[in-house]
Amino acid sequence: KTRPLKDLTKESIFNIIEHSNKFNTQIINSRILDLFSGVGSFGIECLSRGSKKVVFVENYSGVLPILKKNLSSLKIVKNYEILENNIYNYKVLSKLNNKFDIIFLDPPFGDKNLAILLFKLKNFKILNKNGLIIIHRHKDNNDNFSKEFKVVDEKKYGISKISFLTNLN
Repeated sequence: KTRPLKDLTKESIFNIIEHSNKFNTQIINSRILDLFSGVGSFGIECLSRGSKKVVFVENYSGVLPILKKNLSSLKIVKNYEILENNIYNYKVLSKLNNKFDIIFLDPPFGDKNLAILLFKLKNFKILNKNGLIIIHRHKDNNDNFSKEFKVVDEKKYGISKISFLTNLN
C-alpha cells in the first residue's frame, strides 16, 4: 500500500532546497515534519543532512515496523520522533509542540483531503514564518493550494509532481 519516493525525485527535491532562490529554507539545523512518512526516506535523508529534528507521522501498520527498523539502524541519531497516528485526526496536530521549517507531505496519490490538511496546518500555525511545505502528488492532480499557501515552484518527474509552498505573507 505504500509508494516509496523515487531516489531521483528525492535527490531533485534536496537540490532545489539547497539551490533555489525562490525561498530561503535549508535542511541543516531545521525542524522537519514528515507526514505520510512511509518507510521514512525523506526524513532520514534530512537527518543525514544535519536537520535538528524530524517528526515522522505514519498510521499504516504495514509500514511502521519498516520505518522503525530504518530509524533504529541509524543507531547514533536520536533526534527524531514517530507519531503513530492518522494526520487527519485533529488531536495529532494539537500535540505538535514545535513549529517546523519544512513540512513534507507524501499522501497516497488518491487522497482527496489534502486541502483540509493544509487548512489545518495553516490554522495551527505549524509552519515557521519562512518555512517551506513540499508536497508529492501525481502529476495529473489539480490541487488548489493557493487559499492557504503560495506555490513558489512546481516540478514534474515521471508520474510525480513536487510542489513547493510558502506562507502567503
